[in-house]
Amino acid sequence: MINKIACFLFVVWGQNVCSQVQERTLINGRIASSTSDLEGVYVINAQTEAMTVTNASGAFSIMANVGDTLVFSSIQFKEKRVLLTADNFSDINFTVKLSMVMNQLQEVVVRSYNGINAESLGIVPHGQKTYTQAERRLRTATALDPEAASENGMAGGSFFIDPLLNFFSGRTAMLKKEAEVEKKEAFIKLLERMFTLDHFVNRLKIPSEYVKGFEYYAVENDKFTVILNSKNKTSTEFLLAELATKYKEIIASEIK
Repeated sequence: MINKIACFLFVVWGQNVCSQVQERTLINGRIASSTSDLEGVYVINAQTEAMTVTNASGAFSIMANVGDTLVFSSIQFKEKRVLLTADNFSDINFTVKLSMVMNQLQEVVVRSYNGINAESLGIVPHGQKTYTQAERRLRTATALDPEAASENGMAGGSFFIDPLLNFFSGRTAMLKKEAEVEKKEAFIKLLERMFTLDHFVNRLKIPSEYVKGFEYYAVENDKFTVILNSKNKTSTEFLLAELATKYKEIIASEIK
């Protein structure tokens, strides 16, 4: 008796499964996203494991039934699962929106390679003198040779006349002053990289409001700029202390 009941239930279950399979119909749809590359996205019916891929316009067709789950999978899109309803089968514009996968860098390592410059790369000869922008303009304005003029885009026939015109017009003097100012500013930047404001105020005892003035006072000293340019911090600090003593005497006399 039990065997007959079990056999009957098995037959009924099998008929239900077959009817469900037979009831599956073709569903048409398309995917949409912020990109125009919609081809090759896998569309899988999770219940039957039937599979298809989208075409260039993102359209697809697959056998499915109400209650089935469609899985949309691709490298460039986030996986999405859609539970089908009766409305999906009747909707002629059935569309599934997919989100792009955003690949983010977890870590960026920045390495500093010291010693890499135009000379080490062979772009310019070793030991070649470098000029600031103001120095280049001055060299062009006072050039009496065709090479200096041609380096700065001057016509070959004007290199004898231009220096004379610049001299009488005062342009040469102006460019010399500009070059000197630029050189002093470069020395001040080097000085500030070598010593902190705390060093000037607490070590050299320069009042904070006079620190900038002291920096200009120091770079006016040719002996100091030579040592500063050598980047020898010990020698620079020693001479800087001597200049600080003289500068404080100047401040004291002005206050009186």
